[in-house]
Formats: sequence, C-alpha cells, structure tokens
Amino acid sequence: MAEHLETGKKAEDIAANFLIEKGYKILHRNYRYGRAEIDLIVRKGIFLVFVEVKSLTNTKFGMPEIGVNKHKVAMVTKAADFYVFKNNWHQQIRFDIVAVIFKNDTVEVSHFEDAFY
Repeated sequence: MAEHLETGKKAEDIAANFLIEKGYKILHRNYRYGRAEIDLIVRKGIFLVFVEVKSLTNTKFGMPEIGVNKHKVAMVTKAADFYVFKNNWHQQIRFDIVAVIFKNDTVEVSHFEDAFY
C-alpha cells in the first residue's frame, strides 16, 4: 500500500477511536455513493454526523482541515443526502472534520463540529 494511503487509513483509525472516546457510535467507515465517499458516519444522541478525516505529516503549507474544499464538501453532501434518504433519517445531521497531524512520534487530533454546510 502506498505510504499516503497508509497514513490516511491510520488517521481514520485514530479519528474513529477519538470519536468513540467522546461517546460517538461508529455506524459506517468509508461509505460510498457513486464517486462520493464519507470517511466516517457516526451517531451521538439525536445527531447523525458525517465526518471527513484529513491528515498531514507536515504543516508547512497549512493545517489538514483546509484540505476540505468546495468539491469535497459537495461530494460529501451528495453522499450524505442519499444516506439520509435511504435510511429515512428525520433527526439532526451535522458535518464535522477531524484533523490528524503526525509530528515525529506524536499525534495531534482536532475535532471541528458543524464544520460545513
């Protein structure tokens, strides 16, 4: 597996464990609808949360969360709309970002609730 894919998978694992520790229940990982993908779909209370995980090993050019551009937001939203319709969800939804930074032997995790839309 390519190194960037391994880093992404590791970041998703870290994000999932981070959210579990905060009381979220993981419903799906890498949910796909057409070409759109949602890294994590989680639930906490009345909220169904669609989570985009971004990671970096170097913050020289910015933080990972700035990697969520308009195209990514549109793709995640499209997949989320389908998921909500398919599962007949009628409660609150939210779009979050979990940013994971790998620095030497440490990991920094930031959770941005209601990050877009």
